[in-house]
Amino acid sequence: MANNWAIAIGVNQYQFFQPLGCAQADAEALKDFLVVEAGFLQQQCLLMTDTSPPLGDRSTYPTKENILLLLEDLAAACWQPQDRLWFFFSGYGINHNGQDYLMPIEANPAHIEETGIELRALMQNLQLARLDTLILLDINRAYASQANTLIGQEAIELAQELQIPTIISCQPEQFSHESTELGHGFFTAAVLEALRSGNGKTLDDLERYLSLRTPELCQHYWRPTQNPVTIIPSRQQGILPTSQTNHRIKNTTSLSSKEILAAALPTPSLHSNSHQLTANTTTWNGVGEVGGMEEEISNYSSLSPPATTNYSQAKQTATASTSIWKPLLWWGVSTMMVIGLLAVVFLRNQAGFRTVEISPAATKTATDDSDTEILPVLPEVARNNKIVKILPTVPPPLQNNQIKPPTVPLSESAKRQQALSDLAKMSLQPNQASHLSLAIAKAKKIKPGTQGYEQAQTNIKIWSGMILDLAKNRAKQRKYATAVAAAELINQDQPNYPQAQAAIQQWRQQAKQYVANTTLLDAANGLIQPGQASTYNRAIEVAKKVSPGEPGSDQARKSINKWSEIILQLAMRRASRGETKAAIATASLVPEGTSAYNKAQQAIEKWQNRKPQK
Repeated sequence: MANNWAIAIGVNQYQFFQPLGCAQADAEALKDFLVVEAGFLQQQCLLMTDTSPPLGDRSTYPTKENILLLLEDLAAACWQPQDRLWFFFSGYGINHNGQDYLMPIEANPAHIEETGIELRALMQNLQLARLDTLILLDINRAYASQANTLIGQEAIELAQELQIPTIISCQPEQFSHESTELGHGFFTAAVLEALRSGNGKTLDDLERYLSLRTPELCQHYWRPTQNPVTIIPSRQQGILPTSQTNHRIKNTTSLSSKEILAAALPTPSLHSNSHQLTANTTTWNGVGEVGGMEEEISNYSSLSPPATTNYSQAKQTATASTSIWKPLLWWGVSTMMVIGLLAVVFLRNQAGFRTVEISPAATKTATDDSDTEILPVLPEVARNNKIVKILPTVPPPLQNNQIKPPTVPLSESAKRQQALSDLAKMSLQPNQASHLSLAIAKAKKIKPGTQGYEQAQTNIKIWSGMILDLAKNRAKQRKYATAVAAAELINQDQPNYPQAQAAIQQWRQQAKQYVANTTLLDAANGLIQPGQASTYNRAIEVAKKVSPGEPGSDQARKSINKWSEIILQLAMRRASRGETKAAIATASLVPEGTSAYNKAQQAIEKWQNRKPQK
């Protein structure tokens, strides 16, 4: 069975570069996710940061020598072909003479070839190991080395050449950013979100999520946009284990499910707790699903613990002492049950039948008249020279003005309350799309004709609608990536599937437009130089390219109005100093259609009528 490996490197305190704030946290968070949530073994997830503990007698301090030695040792002694490897690096990267280098903690920009890790050699060695590798590079570009504008370009070409799945945090001409408020780099934060929300099951899914979420985080924290680059040899390639425990159970392929369960549960408590285990299984399934586990537990409760000499003797003694009492006990119980059954039948007959006394004359045979009503033959008994017929009790007929009330179906609100109640029984949250999807999957396992099937089908419809509602609310908040991720949980067999697919297409287009408009606003912000009215005017002209009604247009309008107010303030400040001509010229830069335009025109008219100072 293939093993799962991970190497997470994060460097904060560089010796020759400006320190980073979140690289170490990025590496630690990814490693923790793979161990805690993805099921990777702790000893096969290796962390290398400024403060990571040693591995035995080996240092994990992220120097070039330590990183390369670790890779060599793993390739020689641990890795097997087809093993899965996650290689994650968060730190600086530099392109030198057309080659990309990862910068370890002691890397010196004056001696890149000697102190940096050549990315080509690294990726070629991973390919030779014949691993199922995923490379994640959250590479920062030092602002002091802006001449090296193509960092990541060779990495893209190498990934395509060597057919290694690779995701890079930004385009070669962009910068990667981090936020101390967020606690991570924007790229790594988006990766973690995708994996935890189930949107990173395949590289294709992960690419879609990152392409929307990373720019969204940049915009939210007021940073220039960065767009990740993804190289995917196989678009449906899975990147996480199919089972989180596939590598934890050894040598169990020949065991039956009963034997595996026996090995997992403590022997002394089997007989006393088997009924409790079955009850817990039913409670967990919630919506009526009782899987194969219940059968396994009921069968398992009949197993005996390993016998010892004392245990066998005690069992024989108990059997001998109870051999006489068992028949008596069963006879007594059976007798009581028979007496109780007879009493129930007698009482029901007394309540369910009535007697009608009829004179002998009334029992004569009716004439063969066509209008004579033919009555059913009923039991008769003799009482005081009269015949008594036993008639079944019949409910009184409905009067003409009485109508039998129809069965009132549950209202939509009652159905929704029942669906919410069933969610609560499964400890699932109604405001989490992934929880609703899990509940739907459980409800689908209830077979037609079984108890709870109709309610399960009603719940599925309601939960599917709740998922789409959550997605729509996220889209309204400009959270397009999470909106699309939620809507994609609605399957083809749901009535609202076409509506969800149409919404997904719309939100993806809006997301692209939102990213484009956000980039325009970033460019407009970059033009501004405080105190210079003309730069605010140019920024307004750029922001006007965001058309009204488009995603991000509300933010563009706010920025335009704010900048127009700043221009007017600069003009009024100059007027207060007696610089009338400069004030008029400045106020003239306030564009028409902005919030400050009318006030600027009034100020210009006032200043033009002002008498010049002597």
